Amino acid sequence: TSKNQIKVDLVDENFTELRGEIAGPPDTPYEGGRYQLEIKIPETYPFNPPKVRFITKIWHPNISSVTGAICLDILKDQWAAAMTLRTVLLSLQALLAAAEPDDPQDAVVANQNAVIVALSSKSWDVETATELLLSN
Repeated sequence: TSKNQIKVDLVDENFTELRGEIAGPPDTPYEGGRYQLEIKIPETYPFNPPKVRFITKIWHPNISSVTGAICLDILKDQWAAAMTLRTVLLSLQALLAAAEPDDPQDAVVANQNAVIVALSSKSWDVETATELLLSN
């Protein structure tokens, strides 16, 4: 099996609710994890995006640690009717590999993530990390 495996299963018979699963991308803190997604298909699909949220709890600045809501442009205003569920799942996998801290779904995680990045970068400095912590 491929490491970047994605899959979708039917939850009900009328194709309005699906269960997705993505593998955590390699070389990330999510590697080795399997992440379950709830996918609800609106009647207006494919002209409107599916409603997708993480069922598996995850710590990521663009995903709510409480509700699993996802902040991703293609699930909102950048959706195009030509996109598929495969596109959505691959995009979510890419989001796990590269967070978008300027568009956070979870401000607490985003702020803590900025501090962690400041402290773990090669040119880390305590002053920047302290500023980030105090600005919360």
